[in-house]
Amino acid sequence: METVRAFADLLPLRKALADRAAAVAAALEAARLQAIREDHERRLFELAVGPVQPLIVAQRVKHATTPVEPEPLQRMADEQSVMREALSDDFDVETLLHTDELLSYRTPGLGFDVVRKLREGRWSIQRHIDLHGLRTDEAREALGRFIRETHAQGLRCIRVVHGKGLGSPGRTPVLKGRVLRWLVQKQEVLAFVQARPAEGGAGALVVLLRPSQR
Repeated sequence: METVRAFADLLPLRKALADRAAAVAAALEAARLQAIREDHERRLFELAVGPVQPLIVAQRVKHATTPVEPEPLQRMADEQSVMREALSDDFDVETLLHTDELLSYRTPGLGFDVVRKLREGRWSIQRHIDLHGLRTDEAREALGRFIRETHAQGLRCIRVVHGKGLGSPGRTPVLKGRVLRWLVQKQEVLAFVQARPAEGGAGALVVLLRPSQR
């Protein structure tokens, strides 16, 4: 009785082994048939095109390529065009300046209270440029670029340091007069006043720019 029971317990194992052997045999047969098909196709190809031989691969040197950064040609052209803008040194600025003890300027229609607040320091200076030591052409271009960039960034209050002219021939503040002429010709400028002593006094101007349309 025990022998019959043991034999019955071996039946599932024998079936599993038989199934596995059948699967292995099927896989081998499939591989054999695939090899026969590939050999048949290879022979047909050789009969169709004749003898063939592998291509000789030439030993070529492949140089690494360096990507070329795109040049902003249009932006460069625009900037060069703006830098050539006609800021006249002969512009009659005296008729536009208020001749009080501290020279100031405001565009027509702008209330005097704006200039008063600017002079009192109600506007926080957000950036400044120092034109000391620059030649006239360099100072003109630097100032034009500075005003254009700060206005484009949405800044409203800037400081322009032109110096008091103590180092100029005859101790005459040549650059100061030119800066006044240049500023009144800039459309971005709403007003400017002489800086307070702590901000440069007679050697600097505090400039109020128009709101940016960006």
